[in-house]
Amino acid sequence: MKLTVLIPAYNERFTIGPCLVRVVAALPGVAKEIVIVDDGSRDGTREWLREQVDGLGGADAALELDADGKLRVVSGTARFQCRVLLHERNRGKGGALQTGLAAASGDVIVIQDADLEYDPDDWVAMFDLIVGRGVADVVYGSRFYGRPHRALYFHHYMANRLISFLFNALYNQTLTDIEVCYKMFTRDVLQSLRITADDFGFEVQFSAQVALARRWRIYELGIAYYGRTYDEGKKINWKDGVKALWYLFRFRFAD
Repeated sequence: MKLTVLIPAYNERFTIGPCLVRVVAALPGVAKEIVIVDDGSRDGTREWLREQVDGLGGADAALELDADGKLRVVSGTARFQCRVLLHERNRGKGGALQTGLAAASGDVIVIQDADLEYDPDDWVAMFDLIVGRGVADVVYGSRFYGRPHRALYFHHYMANRLISFLFNALYNQTLTDIEVCYKMFTRDVLQSLRITADDFGFEVQFSAQVALARRWRIYELGIAYYGRTYDEGKKINWKDGVKALWYLFRFRFAD
């Protein structure tokens, strides 16, 4: 059993190192293929990934980040292998994930942002639903189930709730957070996807295709969320929210 972790990255030079340390430490008993797609970063992220991360791996291992920002493999309990893919220009999160999905070889796939907003320890319960209990094909995290959730922007909260409400009405679902990063799914689900959205519309298109298939067992559980402000590097904005509303109808009736 192998878990593929897909990490799209754009200008995350100072967060992706600590993120990778936590990704490797999560689910130590499960072999991990970590696919990082740099989406045309201009802040040194791609150079750092190429020098520090591509080809990095080990068994009975862990990752450490030293004071100079350099990664090193040390003794631990994890099995992992890192692969770095580079976009020459910025395509958007969906474009980066299309590249990552095409390269994924794991039995189970999970999406992880390159920042520190999400905690890979939350994979344990998600993975158990798919592999341990065997009751799920797709597991969504939800930032609205009472776990630690940084209080930030009211308008983001209301937009997210509106998008999820309309999605549920159009696709006959009961999900609370379709815009969440954390989506874990089986290889069978991966092979059914036909993702074309290059931007944050990936979240809606993925959810639309999963829901319209009418054969996948979809679960949702609460996760922690340590959100960032725009000053701290948050990238999604109101334009993405407007486009998401359009995508809800496009992927339901015209895709």
